Amino acid sequence: MKKKLSYLIIIILVLIPLYAFGDNQKITLTGKTMGTIYNITIIADSEQNVENIQEKIDRKLDDVNQSMSVYRPDSEISRFNAFKETDSKFRVSDEFMEVLRVSQTVYHLTGGAWDGTVSPLVKLWGFMSEKLPTDKPDKKEIEKKLPHIGFDKIIISGNNYIIKKDPEITLDLGSIAKGHGVDQVSQLLLNEGFENFLVEIGGDLYAAGTNLENNPWRVGINTPDKKASFDEVYKVITLTDLAMATSGDYRSLIEIGGRHYSHIIDPKTGYPVQNQVASVTVIAQTCTFADGLATAFMVMDPEESLDLINRLANVEGLIITRNPDGTYTDHYSKALIP
Repeated sequence: MKKKLSYLIIIILVLIPLYAFGDNQKITLTGKTMGTIYNITIIADSEQNVENIQEKIDRKLDDVNQSMSVYRPDSEISRFNAFKETDSKFRVSDEFMEVLRVSQTVYHLTGGAWDGTVSPLVKLWGFMSEKLPTDKPDKKEIEKKLPHIGFDKIIISGNNYIIKKDPEITLDLGSIAKGHGVDQVSQLLLNEGFENFLVEIGGDLYAAGTNLENNPWRVGINTPDKKASFDEVYKVITLTDLAMATSGDYRSLIEIGGRHYSHIIDPKTGYPVQNQVASVTVIAQTCTFADGLATAFMVMDPEESLDLINRLANVEGLIITRNPDGTYTDHYSKALIP
């Protein structure tokens, strides 16, 4: 899956196998998935069986990759991208359909600011290439790609079929599938009987219950500056039974002609966003939804984003904009104002 750098710092995580506190124990697990790293903390009582739990987690994450990784030629998404027939049904799994449904919701809610078909433009700008670009794409090249961008060019049926309206349309769900991976692992842990845990994949996370000290989980938002270290905390958020995702413009940049360009592409213009939004953090009930919204709000005007957040049930957010003098302005949703 497309590599995405973390914009969150997990304050409470200590990467050692086991901690004990009273009758409970803290188990910490780490591994690699989706081109990034996962960190999981589980609070378990002495009678709970934690044997083979990481093996089960790795299998679940491999299933997610097999469904949605554009880097696996035999994945569902790669096979769909290679499928050139229009008005023909392409069958997908329940899991893939679940992500597409959330994607469709985010696409419509944000007026197309989130768009899972924008990958050709991302590639055109050189963000998915090992070789750094030396010049901007020609305007005509961008205009040539734009007609083949648009999540609404994919028909999503009610019986696990999707249909292309344009043979050139392709999907890359990297901006939402990581959140889905968090949700899948969280559900696995709940099914195994664990009630208190923190699942984090590349900065997207779900916090269930409480930590070892029976307090809400504390997570830190990284300072939105390309010079900031990965453990430099800008804000601390407390969470219980909620998901959180952060997107930013400061970790994946290219420099062309002395100017920096963000990897966040506006699907409507074909150009990297230039709206002073440095970082967006969204809190929601699922990480899939939070992940998609956080990406969309990087494209949208902050006031427009906050208006949408305040109209959505069980969604909160913090949008950080960068001022000309290098300082930041925080824009909180109504219920999140400190």
